[in-house]
Amino acid sequence: MIERLELIRSLGLGLNIEGVHPNRIRQLSRLGSKYEPFLLRRFEEQKRYAILALYLYELSQNLIDKAIKIHDRQINILLSKRRKEQEELQKQNDKSLNEKIVHYVDIGAALIRARSENLDPFKVLETVMPWNKLVKSVEEAKKLARPVSYDYIDLLESKYNQLRRYTPILVKYLKFNSTNTASRPLIEAINILNDINENGKRKVPDDAPTEFISNRWNKCLYEKDGSINRHYYEIATLTELKNRIRSGDVSVEGSKNFKDFDEYLVPREDWDISKRTGTRLAVNLEAKEYLSERIDSLNSMLKWFAKNLDKLEGVTIDNSKIHIDRLEKDTPPEAIQLSQRLYKMMPRIKLPDLLLEVSKRTGFDRNFVHASTGNIAKCEERTILMATLMAMGTNIGLSKMSDSTPGISYRQMANSAQWRLYDDAMKKAQATLVNYHHKLFLSAFWGYGSTSSSDGMRVQVGVSSLHADANPHYGTGKGTTMYRFVSDQFSTFYTKVINTNARDAVHVIDGLLYHETDLNIEEHYTDTAGYTDQVFGLSHLLGFKFAPRIRDISELKLYCIGKSSDYPKIESILNGRINIKIIKDNFDDVLRLAHSIREGKVTGSLIMGKLGSYARQNALATALREMGRIEKTIFILDYITNESLRRRI
Repeated sequence: MIERLELIRSLGLGLNIEGVHPNRIRQLSRLGSKYEPFLLRRFEEQKRYAILALYLYELSQNLIDKAIKIHDRQINILLSKRRKEQEELQKQNDKSLNEKIVHYVDIGAALIRARSENLDPFKVLETVMPWNKLVKSVEEAKKLARPVSYDYIDLLESKYNQLRRYTPILVKYLKFNSTNTASRPLIEAINILNDINENGKRKVPDDAPTEFISNRWNKCLYEKDGSINRHYYEIATLTELKNRIRSGDVSVEGSKNFKDFDEYLVPREDWDISKRTGTRLAVNLEAKEYLSERIDSLNSMLKWFAKNLDKLEGVTIDNSKIHIDRLEKDTPPEAIQLSQRLYKMMPRIKLPDLLLEVSKRTGFDRNFVHASTGNIAKCEERTILMATLMAMGTNIGLSKMSDSTPGISYRQMANSAQWRLYDDAMKKAQATLVNYHHKLFLSAFWGYGSTSSSDGMRVQVGVSSLHADANPHYGTGKGTTMYRFVSDQFSTFYTKVINTNARDAVHVIDGLLYHETDLNIEEHYTDTAGYTDQVFGLSHLLGFKFAPRIRDISELKLYCIGKSSDYPKIESILNGRINIKIIKDNFDDVLRLAHSIREGKVTGSLIMGKLGSYARQNALATALREMGRIEKTIFILDYITNESLRRRI
């Protein structure tokens, strides 16, 4: 990654792209990635160099991000393996340790007896264990003994050389900056490590900063003479670098995903103009009015719930927990039987015929314009296009499809896949299908396209990829997740590939904002993995009603503004208080964040992922969380009291 990055840097592009929308840059970059050199030569100089330069600019950002992700993964693997190694050592020594404890108990009992009966302690010991066996047992115990504070950190030094394969390159060629004063000592430590590597030094200076390293490392960090252990200093610094980059306390120059947080948002002067001219946010832009309205909503909901608790069927409070009776099925058996009969009456049809008929009716294939020429597929090309879609959609691949379709070659389908089935074209084609389906008379019997749900489907991946990870929750093997959004009319209107270990919740906002269809989504459902307090807060700011199906809802905290004793009948379930002050202090910054997402300056998943990894004391993340807690409490109370909402979810 670094070698490729340095090659791009050596070109000295010196781009000035201020004022160019990020989406336009990504669009031209994707176009540049598709051209072979001989194709680029056809363009006039200005167009050729513009496309190439933006492609290289985007590529350099991706290379930096991938390098950081590789470092993150390597440190995680190192720490994980040492933890497992420590656990394995403890398992192996369990039997021997237990044996030594039994010996110690016997020896202790013998000594106590010798003292209480005024006997010769050595003779009494001999009755318990022969002297030579006692000496041997002590020697064995010395080998088994570990320091009182022993943990997996003691095992890290053995893997120092493994880290050295890439870390000198990491600290030399990537530029790290602190986003707050607390991270400045870490940046200084990174510079010291680079200086040691460049000048062939062996020792870490005695005055090297160590305040960023947690006390847990201290037992390994210093030698007996008080000097700093270079191996542990380097491992600790690189581990902390990984943590600080993830939390946003350290930014990486030239990166897309690890920039200074403020760079992701619209500039403050633009935000000030937007506040005067109007935004697309769904809340009042004045903190006082916003809080007054939300506090009134929360308080009135709490009062109503406390007053009507005894009248609610199937809802009780016991041992400070809410209990809700399971909903009974309300679909008549006759309806299920009719449904099955109707499905049996549906005619069987060949998939290619269906695809061609849908293409003729909707014209979705007109979106597959050639990425270079902009031409729509001609009649003979359309057959190749449909065969390519079939090959990719059914996962049989282009080779097998070419074998089973006389007159269509692998080369023709590969060309079609490269130049016509690119991301933007696929999204537009999908939007065309969804919009056509949305307007059909029959679709309205299922819903009006105003509600939707999202969930992930894990797919095993056999190749090495930064998207593919092992996750014990899904069994063995590496895999990735297809995160899919479906409307109440049962059309898939947005799909995204996400990392298996990433929480679904950070991607919810993307599907609601960036689907490009005519659907007007008002209410959205997810499972437990799809929700966080911050998603509740952001959804409300953007004008969506967020309604997740939360597992173990009785275990959740409910929040109030004032004292929980103001609601004596439900006081036992109100175990949290909303921090109004932090919302007031950071309200404008939270709105600027939501506005940046709404206007496409930054994706919801990227910014939510960063907020989710921030330390608890981060003011912006905390303010959004507190706003979300207001919405979550209102939602849970609505969920408890509204059976139709529960059925809908």
